[in-house]
Amino acid sequence: MQNESVSSILTIEQQKKITMTGVDSVDAFSDSEIKLTVNGKKVFIAGAQLKVLAFSKGSGNFSATGEVSSVKYGGAKGKALQRLFK
Repeated sequence: MQNESVSSILTIEQQKKITMTGVDSVDAFSDSEIKLTVNGKKVFIAGAQLKVLAFSKGSGNFSATGEVSSVKYGGAKGKALQRLFK
């Protein structure tokens, strides 16, 4: 049995709107942080006035608005691997 990885695309528009494909689940959210699971790995979105607009478990499409300040990808053990922008 092969391990099939679903591709994921992250788009951030002017640090105000974020969309992502391949999202497995929205684990938690507040106005300052959104926690997602993407392909079995954790993704942390930090900012201010964050608001989840839509999430479809069937298609894996996710969108949110607010002031996005960082996106961190965590490994299987939850450690942060990369900060995308300041």
